[in-house]
Amino acid sequence: MIPRETIDKIYAAAKIEEVVSDYVSLKKHGANLIGLCPFHNEKTGSFTVSPSKGIYKCFGCGASGHAVNFIMEIEQCGYVEALKQLGKKYHIKVEERELTQEEQQRQDNRESMFVVNEFANKWFQEQLWKTEEGQAIGLSYFRERGLRDDIIQKFQLGYSPEKGNPLAKVLKAKGFKEEFIVNNVDTKIGVGVVGKSEDGRLYDRFRDRVMFPIFTVSGKPVAFAGRILKKKDNVGKYVNSPDSIIYSKTNELYGLFQAKQAIARADMCYLVEGQMDAISMYQSGIENVVASGGTALTKPQIWLIKRFTSNITVLYDGDAAGIHAALRGIDMFLEAGFNVKVVLLPDGEDPDSFARSHDSTEFIQYIEEHKTDFIRFKTALLSKEVGDDPYKRAELIKDITSTIAIIPDMITRQVYIKDCAERLHMSEKVLTTEVINLRKKTREENAKKAEHEQTSTTETAKTAPTENKEETRTPAKNSKPNSPLEQNFYNLMQLVVRYGERPIEVDGTIYTIGEVIVYTLEGDDIKAPQPVYQTIIDEFKAHYKDEGFKAEQFFKFHADPQVSALAIDMIADKYRFVKAEGESRLGELVTQLLYEIKLTVINMQIEELEKGLKEAQASNNWERQMELLAHQPELLAQRNEICKLLGNRVINL
Repeated sequence: MIPRETIDKIYAAAKIEEVVSDYVSLKKHGANLIGLCPFHNEKTGSFTVSPSKGIYKCFGCGASGHAVNFIMEIEQCGYVEALKQLGKKYHIKVEERELTQEEQQRQDNRESMFVVNEFANKWFQEQLWKTEEGQAIGLSYFRERGLRDDIIQKFQLGYSPEKGNPLAKVLKAKGFKEEFIVNNVDTKIGVGVVGKSEDGRLYDRFRDRVMFPIFTVSGKPVAFAGRILKKKDNVGKYVNSPDSIIYSKTNELYGLFQAKQAIARADMCYLVEGQMDAISMYQSGIENVVASGGTALTKPQIWLIKRFTSNITVLYDGDAAGIHAALRGIDMFLEAGFNVKVVLLPDGEDPDSFARSHDSTEFIQYIEEHKTDFIRFKTALLSKEVGDDPYKRAELIKDITSTIAIIPDMITRQVYIKDCAERLHMSEKVLTTEVINLRKKTREENAKKAEHEQTSTTETAKTAPTENKEETRTPAKNSKPNSPLEQNFYNLMQLVVRYGERPIEVDGTIYTIGEVIVYTLEGDDIKAPQPVYQTIIDEFKAHYKDEGFKAEQFFKFHADPQVSALAIDMIADKYRFVKAEGESRLGELVTQLLYEIKLTVINMQIEELEKGLKEAQASNNWERQMELLAHQPELLAQRNEICKLLGNRVINL
């Protein structure tokens, strides 16, 4: 659908480090960049980006790919949509032919829903800035709250009119399908900017509210929060977008798109509760701030922050009930390996009001003077409520030790144990024992849970019908070779992918490395143990004479996702065979590996022959025994010859 020339331009322009850094905080590590993997939860960065190779590789979960793969997986979109997104980033015009009706029907629901949200977001902003009602009510409200116009525009705030359900009408008039504008609670399809009454009437979900769009990390409007300005009975102060296939309130943080670069630069994130808290702090000059949106913190939200920093400072307005509700969320930060600080604002102040009455220097100075380590904060908070009651005191100690027990770093745990022992007037040994027991109990529970999940998965796999999927959005992770033959083939294919076009001399004649490998395997009638290896062989034979052919680029961007994924794994696995000083000896290495695979095949043939002999002896089949015995010396001679040759050629891998 997109011309090949355009695709090539996008691949050439898209720098992997630039693409990934929009989502992950990366730090220099030699020639590469390291960060926390966005595809699985980890406390120590194993996600490696190689600018020179144009690929990423997570050595924790195995995820790997190039810039387009990364966008497909992080945004959960298709190949075409990923190309469009990168084209937009690098100002490359992407033109498609008009989709057929069948293609249009297959178009991803996620993309259609994002299109609805894009339209609605622009429409809400137009109502705010370009209508009398929006200016008089919505814009006046934001300005009364002290927001500058540039900040209102930065956060793309908007307004939804009170009467007439105009958004529902304009969406229908523009041809948007009802299934994408109205949310279906069962299928979770539809963004829900429009609701549907029992009599089938469409109405605006957010009418008579100022609008706060919620963005993905990459800047797509994924949902909305609407705040009512007039007090009405039985009407909530905020209305939020319903959960859908593109949005879950547990997976997003308000303001992260605007704050992510500042968080990475400062290596610190401030966490507040409300949207206005975050916006006011941002306007005051403290840009590394996000809001939980008034909901309890979740692990996905915590791991979103972890991509950019491991330092978090939580700001409270002093409301006791709110602080108690947030304690569990803070525990999750500690479990994820964060350095957590807590700041209590003066009585009667929240981050919004405090930011409006102080500049960033004064605000940060207050934070620095009043921030408290979370364990100490929790200990002091709960101690006030315990008094002299022995039972409550025991419960307090259990509560504090349960928090310390979830901290992953042993040294940090011990420091907290020592500190709490002094504050609680307890034996350090007793607290240490309690923490050890709690951690042991948690490990045992996790092991049982994992075993149960594994059993459930196995049983489901036995009974579940085979699903014939039309399209796989991202390739499955490649499994490691599990036999000597597969390992040898992996080694050889890695040389084809990485050095296929490189010339070497064989018996006075110049060939490419790929030619030597591919045609030797073919000449010895050695079959590839996996279809993906055979595809690499066939594709190399078909294209290695093409002008400008570079094996690494060709296979890395191959149209077959299995070939591309395997090639990227092979490229990422640098110096698997050839050490820095050894590339000049590639010819010797190719010869060695070819001999090794021949030896593997011969050993397999000898094992098969010996098995056949035993079966023939057991059945008294003398004719079969004689046939096999006649062939045995030839195989043994071949094996001995290759062993002698390998003895003189082995390169330390």
